[in-house]
Amino acid sequence: MRNMNDILRQAQVMQHKIAKLQQDAASKTFEATSGGGMVTAVVTGKQELKTLTIDPKAMEGGDVEMLQDLVIAAVNEANRIARESLEREMSNISGGIRLPGVF
Repeated sequence: MRNMNDILRQAQVMQHKIAKLQQDAASKTFEATSGGGMVTAVVTGKQELKTLTIDPKAMEGGDVEMLQDLVIAAVNEANRIARESLEREMSNISGGIRLPGVF
């Protein structure tokens, strides 16, 4: 029974660390740019767009479709960075075991 108690204790510790990581994810931010810095997106660890900055020079050409593509690219890249960062942290906590639905 000693081994079972140790396993349960370790699971509780891991569960606490995962809960803390999920809670902290909301306050972490991740940034990406596109168009050579013309568009900058900042997202939280929960992959929510926090800020979007567009350099006024991006509007000079009047190409709305290009600007839309730059916005999408910056937001998607920031979300990818956030996801990969949190997955690395989760992997460290779980010892490499993938836990679906956590992030």
